[in-house]
Amino acid sequence: MLDIRLIRAEPEAVRQALSRRGEAAAIDELLALDARRRELITQSEQLKARQNQASEEISRIKREGGDATPIIAEMKDISARVKGLDAECRSVESEMEAMLAKLPNIPHESVPDGLSEECNVPVDQWGEPRTFDFPPRPHWEIAEALDILDFERGARIAGSGFVLYKKGGARLERALINFMLDMHISRHGYVEMYPPFLTRSEVLYGSGKLPKFADDMYHVQLDDLWLNPTAEVPITGIHVDEILPPGSLPLKYVAYCASFRREAGAAGKDTRGLIRLHQFDKVELFQFTEPERSYDALEEMLRHARAVLEALELPYRVLNCCAGDIGQAASKMYDVEVWAPGLERWLEVSSVSNCTDYQARRSNIRFRREAGAKPELVHTLNGSGIALPRTVIAILENGQREDGSVSIPQALRPYMGGMEEIRLEG
Repeated sequence: MLDIRLIRAEPEAVRQALSRRGEAAAIDELLALDARRRELITQSEQLKARQNQASEEISRIKREGGDATPIIAEMKDISARVKGLDAECRSVESEMEAMLAKLPNIPHESVPDGLSEECNVPVDQWGEPRTFDFPPRPHWEIAEALDILDFERGARIAGSGFVLYKKGGARLERALINFMLDMHISRHGYVEMYPPFLTRSEVLYGSGKLPKFADDMYHVQLDDLWLNPTAEVPITGIHVDEILPPGSLPLKYVAYCASFRREAGAAGKDTRGLIRLHQFDKVELFQFTEPERSYDALEEMLRHARAVLEALELPYRVLNCCAGDIGQAASKMYDVEVWAPGLERWLEVSSVSNCTDYQARRSNIRFRREAGAKPELVHTLNGSGIALPRTVIAILENGQREDGSVSIPQALRPYMGGMEEIRLEG
C-alpha cells in the first residue's frame, strides 16, 4: 500500500508514476477524502477538548452548589456530535483504505516503460541452446512415452489443469525440491520454513493479493481460508503486526510450498503439458531487509535464482520487466526464463521482486535500528528459487535423447539415488 503522505506531498509525481503502469488512479478523489478525514478529526478533537473543559466546569459548579444543567445539556449535544463525526471519519477512512488497497506500488526509475511483456528488456543470458541431431519433442510427448506424467488420470482426479506425477517423474519433482532447498540453505544462507498451504484473508490482503486477485485463487468459503497461491503469501504473514528487534535484519527465508491458482484470466492459454497448472510446486526465496539495502538484496536474490539453473545446466535469460508487467506489490521485478527446445520458446521459471514497503505497510511489519528507536517499515523481497513445472519441462526437453530417454543433470543425480537417466521402466 502506498503512503498517503507521499500522495499528499507529491500527487502529480505519484499520478505519473502509476500511469507508467497503465493505472488511471483517482488521486484527486483520494486527496479529497484525505482532506475530509483530517477536517473531521480536527472538528472531533476540538469538541473533545470542549468536553474536557466542560467536565471540569461541571465539577466546579457542583462543588460550589450551583446549577450545571445548561452545561450538562451542552455536553450531551457535544457527545452526539462527536459520535457522528467519528462515525463519518471511520466511513471515510474505510473508503480511503479501499482505494489505496487497489493502487499498485510505484515502479523504480530503472524499470523500463511499457505495458505488456513484449516490452520487457533482456539484460543477460547464460548458456547456449542445445542443437539436436533429431527433431526435439515437447515434454508431454517425452513424459507420456516414459510413463512418468499422466495428464488423463490427473484430470480424472481433480479436473483439467492437474497432473499425476509417476515413477521417475515423481522422483524428479522430489529431487528438485530437495536440491533447491539444500542449495539455498547451505550456499546462500537462507533459513528453511514450511508454511501452511492455507492462508487467512488478512494475510492475502497484507501481501497484496486481495482484493485484486480474488478470482484467480481458490477460496474455502466455510472457513474463509484460501489455498496458497504462492509461498510469498504465508512467508509475508510470518511477521504480521511485529516490530523486529535491532540487529535482526536481514531475515532470509526459503520455503517449499505447493501453490494453487485458478488462472481465471488465462482460460485457453497453454493448456497442454505442464506450462500452466492449477497446482504446482515451488521453492520460494524471501527477504525482510532495511530500506536502504533492498535493491542490493534484489540483485543478490536474482543471483541465487540463477545459480539453480546454472547448476542444472539449463540455458536461461534474464529480463528487466517493464512497468506494465511487474507485480501489483513490486517496485522492480526481474523474470528468469529457461529455454525449452521442444516448445521452441522461453519459459518463465522465476520472478524476483522488490516490494519496498508496500507489503510491510499493509501487514504492519516494522523494525527498530536500535533499542528505543522509532519503528520503521521493513522492505520485503520475494522470488521463485525456482518454480518446478517449467523446470521439469526444461530438464525433459533439454535432456532428451533420440532413443526417448532423458539425461538427468549431474547436480540432481545424488538426489535421485544415483540415477543418470530416465528410461521407460519395464
